[in-house]
Amino acid sequence: MIWLRTALFTLLVPGTVLGLLPFALVASGVGPRFDLGIWRWAGALPLGLGLVVIFWCFGDFIRRGRGTPAPYDPPRDLVIVGLYRYVRNPQYLGVAMVVVGEAMLTGVVVLFGYGALLAVAYHLFVTRYEEPTLRRIFGEAYARYCEAVPRWVPRF
Repeated sequence: MIWLRTALFTLLVPGTVLGLLPFALVASGVGPRFDLGIWRWAGALPLGLGLVVIFWCFGDFIRRGRGTPAPYDPPRDLVIVGLYRYVRNPQYLGVAMVVVGEAMLTGVVVLFGYGALLAVAYHLFVTRYEEPTLRRIFGEAYARYCEAVPRWVPRF
């Protein structure tokens, strides 16, 4: 059942943020375009890596956290394994990588702006809602985790 709830969330939220909205921006023809020539295919690398990061984190939430990535159905256990050992918000970094890859592949400049807007929105969400909520739920364990693991820049 938890896999089904995660699949539904994936279709609705990442499907919209990484699929529907970028497609709409590309199809609308808004803003300038750039041409990387054959090098545009290099965008497949951040796009692919970003998707791997997102789905790896979703799997950790299901297996280790016994919950979903959805804020309304969060993990019951603090997830500090996998990519979460290196950075506290790998899912959001994965989203950013996907959007950069989409921008490179399509040559649509506005997608970089969209990615920047997502980054600001994620930072505000994390600092104003997610972290205070996790501190309340997981207490000292989460506080120690925050001291040991950076929020945005991975520490290897």
